Amino acid sequence: MSKSMWDKEYDTEQYMYGKQPNDFLEANYEQLPKGNILMLAEGEGRNAIFLAKLGYQVTAVDISEVGLSKACKLASENNVQIKTICTDLEHFDLGVQQWDGIVSIFCHLPAALRQSLYQRVELALKPKGVMLIEGYTPEQLNYESGGPPVAEMMISKSILVKELPHLQFSILQELQREVIEGVKHSGLAAVVQAVAYAK
Repeated sequence: MSKSMWDKEYDTEQYMYGKQPNDFLEANYEQLPKGNILMLAEGEGRNAIFLAKLGYQVTAVDISEVGLSKACKLASENNVQIKTICTDLEHFDLGVQQWDGIVSIFCHLPAALRQSLYQRVELALKPKGVMLIEGYTPEQLNYESGGPPVAEMMISKSILVKELPHLQFSILQELQREVIEGVKHSGLAAVVQAVAYAK
């Protein structure tokens, strides 16, 4: 969706994806080194606030100013601070060896943009830095629990291995699970989950 569409999506008192962290992140956050964490397409901030409360220095990037404003509000409610950057991922400079961890939770992009982003992710991680990912696989088109409407924006184990060739995976699995995250993600879903280390 475009910036204006995401702004409209988030322009409500309700947190459309809830205030609680993603289950996979909550179960595996300890694999992220303590330090500077970049959250991709972080939206309303639930995952950023979760990590900030655990002592991580969190930067949330998203295309929607409305979403990031809600993220800052949620951070204030939880007595933590996060840094926010409002930009699109196509033009965002991730830097070189800048991040101890990069988190991508249901960040679905057109294939060419995703490939470009993943190349920048590999360069942006510090040595031994970690990328943590959960996303919908193309099988998600059989479900009505969230995600984009086209397969080319989904990810899979084979896509992650191909497009992140310089990372070493400690977790890489496809499964069906109940995703209960606000009103926008609710029900049985087909996902891929990964934790990968920079060499």
